Amino acid sequence: MENSTEQKKVVMTAAQPTGKLHLGNYLGAVKNWGEMIENYECYFGIVDMHAITVPYVPADLKRNVYDCAAQYMACGLNPEKCNLFLQSMVKGHADLSWILGCICPLGALERMTQYKDKAKKHKEALNSGLLYYPVLMASDILIYNADLVPVGEDQKQHIELTRDLAQKFNNTYSPTFKIPEPYIPKTGARIMSLQSPESKMSKSDTNQNGTLYITDEPNVLRKKIMSAVTDSDSCVRFDPSTKAGISNLMGIMAAFTKKTYAEIENEFAGKGYGDFKSAVADVVIEGLADVRAKYKEFSTDKSLIESALKKGSMAAQRRVNKMMSKVYRKVGFMNFE
Repeated sequence: MENSTEQKKVVMTAAQPTGKLHLGNYLGAVKNWGEMIENYECYFGIVDMHAITVPYVPADLKRNVYDCAAQYMACGLNPEKCNLFLQSMVKGHADLSWILGCICPLGALERMTQYKDKAKKHKEALNSGLLYYPVLMASDILIYNADLVPVGEDQKQHIELTRDLAQKFNNTYSPTFKIPEPYIPKTGARIMSLQSPESKMSKSDTNQNGTLYITDEPNVLRKKIMSAVTDSDSCVRFDPSTKAGISNLMGIMAAFTKKTYAEIENEFAGKGYGDFKSAVADVVIEGLADVRAKYKEFSTDKSLIESALKKGSMAAQRRVNKMMSKVYRKVGFMNFE
């Protein structure tokens, strides 16, 4: 792999092992990651260290890591073509986060929108890990000297901090890190809740009928789509401001079929919402069939998942060791090896 990817740009992105992937995760992120592995040297992390910033059960964390890896592999992250790693298995992430934290202004962390939101939700268990989260995220990216970082819209603020810290380190010591560029896919980047189409689809939605999971059975997918909130009109037309529900369903159909909104409008001219919803259900069920089948296969084979994570983590460790050797030298740490 090293020879074939030597000249390729490096992509790094990651996600916490916190439950099932939903359609927004798939269309807005993971599907795009799978399409990048042919043209980039990719490092995809399961960041379990981030997952302990809020109350959790250790046994659940382990189970979620296996499940997350199975879902990623089912979505096209072939461990033979990319590096799928477990954050806690790669030594160096926490080391670099401490070094970066020592040059990161406290105010920059306190202004983070996600920190403010999580602080409200976890008042009874507020800890420094929640505040420090963006520095560890910056470490996750910079330790691989990544060129591109696929992220969602809600992570743009964290990427800006990462870029600022990279530049500050380079200015304080000497040029060391590349300044990573965010990669935000245009298609399918914002899939909204089926029940509250003004809000993003989320696994934490109190009404789970609004969330389509990639592992949902066909009958469940169809039931959720057929009960999606729309409007009192009957015209299939893309207009997020007045027809948020229908526009969201059109976005889902467009993401799977590559049809334009105009083509979808023409196809369903004169037809009711029932026909349109049924057609959306058809394309979603068909579009996720292979993912669902592979997930069922991979999720029952722990040895396969462990092998993939071990392989990816070893490759990640080799790259991390090179970068951390350079960082240690720059900051004046001693290494007698």
